[in-house]
Amino acid sequence: MYSPDDSAGCAVIIIRDTLDFQELKRMATRMFGDLVKAVVDVDRELIAVDAELHADLEAILLEDGSAQRSLWGINLYPDAPADQFIEFDSMINMRPSQANKSRGVEDEATRRTITTIVQKRLLR
Repeated sequence: MYSPDDSAGCAVIIIRDTLDFQELKRMATRMFGDLVKAVVDVDRELIAVDAELHADLEAILLEDGSAQRSLWGINLYPDAPADQFIEFDSMINMRPSQANKSRGVEDEATRRTITTIVQKRLLR
């Protein structure tokens, strides 16, 4: 289902299979009230969730074998309408070397890939 990473001293979870949407809602309530920070590995189709900073999630995925170029930060809003559920906004997304000069995910194909992975991994 998913695998918690206790070595980081926090509740970070790498979703390798699926995560129940109700658990995502509980995470949102515990941390920020309405959102869960997440980092998606678009090549390995993994999602790390449940940390205070996207950089913490990024570090866990890098330790797990992900490549930096494959990691994108997003915010998930479990109670938002479907078209507002994913927010493509994170400091880790600022990568001029990959033609991404903002905190968003500027490439439409990458946003579609992220959306597909999120839909595959989170059970509504």
